[in-house]
Amino acid sequence: MDKADPAPRSRLWRHAPLAAILIAAIVGFFTLGDYLGFETLRENRGALLAFRDAHYLALVAVFIGVYFTIVAFSLPGAAVSSVTGGFLFGLVFGTLFNVIAATLGAMAIFLAARAGLGRVMTAKLNASEGTLKKLRNGLKENEISVLLLLRLVPAVPFFVANLLPALVGVGFVRFAWTTALGIIPGALVFTWVGVGLGEVFDRGDTPDLSLLWEPQIIGPIFGLAALAALPMALKALRGRKES
Repeated sequence: MDKADPAPRSRLWRHAPLAAILIAAIVGFFTLGDYLGFETLRENRGALLAFRDAHYLALVAVFIGVYFTIVAFSLPGAAVSSVTGGFLFGLVFGTLFNVIAATLGAMAIFLAARAGLGRVMTAKLNASEGTLKKLRNGLKENEISVLLLLRLVPAVPFFVANLLPALVGVGFVRFAWTTALGIIPGALVFTWVGVGLGEVFDRGDTPDLSLLWEPQIIGPIFGLAALAALPMALKALRGRKES
């Protein structure tokens, strides 16, 4: 009996990283919401700016580490972190650090999901027939376009965009570079908000993140999404003509 135990136990441990992320996300949702907000940033902005001026590289490391943890464990505060990047480091470097941290966090979720549940789902998809087989083949043919769309369409939650590719067998390298590229437009918008955050605080206001849905902002992002979907549309049109 003892010789038969390691395999099931090993399979169980492969699910542990994703389970830990889900538990942390649930606990964080109920316990950290009041701490990872703009009010906390407003109260500590003087100390943060002073620390930045005295220890720039150390603050960069701390910022990326905190943002990575927020994304990797799906904790509340990702949008606030992106805005904070602009507030502390300006548009160019703030966007760069935001993209690095968010991409690393996304990679952590991807690897955690692929190690357990993703391995099971991928095996089932590869062995499937009929409709599932067609779906699997369609995804593989348009993998890059789908991955970019997951990042560019604001309605897709970030956690979902990290989890789904792992469940359908997307390669890690392809996931990583499409994530880094696809989140740049959104990162630019949130970082831009952060650049003017000091003036907002001085007026006693709170940043208005609803500007993401303003036509002048959302229009170009949807334009990029349409560009990402263009190869799929062309393939579908070519397939209809050939049939």
